[in-house]
Amino acid sequence: MPRSVNAVASRARRKKVLKLAKGNFGSRGNVWTVAKNTVEKGLQYAYAHRQLKKRTYRSLWITRINAAVRAYGMTYSEFMGKVNAKGIAINRKVMADLAMNEPQAFEAIVNAVK
Repeated sequence: MPRSVNAVASRARRKKVLKLAKGNFGSRGNVWTVAKNTVEKGLQYAYAHRQLKKRTYRSLWITRINAAVRAYGMTYSEFMGKVNAKGIAINRKVMADLAMNEPQAFEAIVNAVK
């Protein structure tokens, strides 16, 4: 009896990986063994950076709030301490958006905590 290797499934698997590797330079995009390693490493980076993205955005929001609050003679830590003490339940994402796009609304929050 001949050996069954299921070439259809093997080819489909390889095509899937080569499609993910499309756009890479040289053999990284068209040689199976190299492309497989490239795609696996890329997927590892994608997973890790989905976690890092959350940190990066929080850092950006804090920077924006700090910059906006300094115009009113406060630091970020003073401002957040007073916001928490007053019980204002607005998260950093919304506050950063207000600071950039709605300066009057942000000023109202600053005046409320002063």
